[in-house]
Amino acid sequence: MKQQALRINFTEYERLEELSETQANLVRKAIEAAGAAYAPYSKYHVGAAVLLTNGRIITGNNQENGAYPSGLCAERVAIFYASSQFPEIPAASIAIVAMKEGTLQAQPVSPCGGCRQVLCEKESRGGTPLEMILYGTGKIHVIQRASDLLPFPFTLNTGNISILG
Repeated sequence: MKQQALRINFTEYERLEELSETQANLVRKAIEAAGAAYAPYSKYHVGAAVLLTNGRIITGNNQENGAYPSGLCAERVAIFYASSQFPEIPAASIAIVAMKEGTLQAQPVSPCGGCRQVLCEKESRGGTPLEMILYGTGKIHVIQRASDLLPFPFTLNTGNISILG
């Protein structure tokens, strides 16, 4: 037996003004997207903004549905839209924010497991790190790679072929 350990490195900021202008703009776009979320059941509005390597910004927000779990998280809405419109363009960065009853949350929101898997696969397909900006009014976490949040992603192995990594 051999004991192993995982370590996640991230940078914590206190204010939006500490981020680069590109990162801060992405957060502002995610906040705008959160405001337009369809969340009549949870009242929890999440917004995501994806910066593609071609400079385009694609936004998404959570979309709930009375036939739960037919809704979709903001991160997946944004990533799937980006992939459908720009299938060959990697994602460079994603900002994620959450609001409850119109108030931005103080703690950064972290993607669910399903979203982490989708983000890891987008990162792997693009062949470049996907920076994650998890925004809260009290602190901001910037993680250099989506795969840092899901170190053991699901892979589809067929023989010697692995979809991820």
